[in-house]
Amino acid sequence: MNTIALRKFRANLAADRAVYGLWVTMESPSITEMAVALGLDWVVIDAEHGHLDWSDIVAHLRAAVRGGTVALVRLADLDRGAIKRALDLGADGVVIPWVETEDQVRRAVEYARYPPEGCRGIGAERATGWGECMAEHTAEANDQVLVVPIIETVRGGDAIGRMVGVDGVEVFFFGPADFSSSAGFRGRWEGPGVAARIDAVKDAVRGAGKHCGVVAAGDANLAERHQQGFRMLGLGLDGGLLLRSLHASLAAVGRDRKIRPDFRIEE
Repeated sequence: MNTIALRKFRANLAADRAVYGLWVTMESPSITEMAVALGLDWVVIDAEHGHLDWSDIVAHLRAAVRGGTVALVRLADLDRGAIKRALDLGADGVVIPWVETEDQVRRAVEYARYPPEGCRGIGAERATGWGECMAEHTAEANDQVLVVPIIETVRGGDAIGRMVGVDGVEVFFFGPADFSSSAGFRGRWEGPGVAARIDAVKDAVRGAGKHCGVVAAGDANLAERHQQGFRMLGLGLDGGLLLRSLHASLAAVGRDRKIRPDFRIEE
């Protein structure tokens, strides 16, 4: 557990300073190494969507271990075993998708903490130095671990007043595309009225003394999100950032095109 990075992350948020990061979806640990070398505050290794397996996840975690970057793992769902495994492999915290109730938030915190505060089993894996640092790690882990729920539905937004009252959660993340879909606008980043709904939920989180995160859709949106009060700000997804750069270079030589869902190329 990278306690130095975690303390810096929390200190920046407490001072109302933005913490910038990268959403990692590709298997190469070089992506995380680049993020760490560039001094990003955090990375989220995405094990919900895409094809990353546990070997890929631990490779990304190893790439972050010597830097000042908080390394989180987004899991596929609220699963006690998966939370335990991600933390045993050395993640600084977990990101839990599709959170809609106070009980889900409470269980996520319990799954991420050792007894008596939680129900996380103690393993002789990377987090405990393969058993050699068991006493040191377990003494600090409950206070240091980050548990970040993602609000991705209208139902989750409606329950935010109860969720923010759960101890052990400092940051709530937002998923605009899924939130928009749950509001009846599938395939839209923010359908009609969705931006205002998310803004209201964000205000409720900040009003409770907690912080909000979101992945920006571009550089202009990054500045807009900061102005709105989001402080855990994603520069983008690794694949999206690569595509953005490729489109710009292809446009410069007159070869830009859109990707088709069937991946066919038409001349």
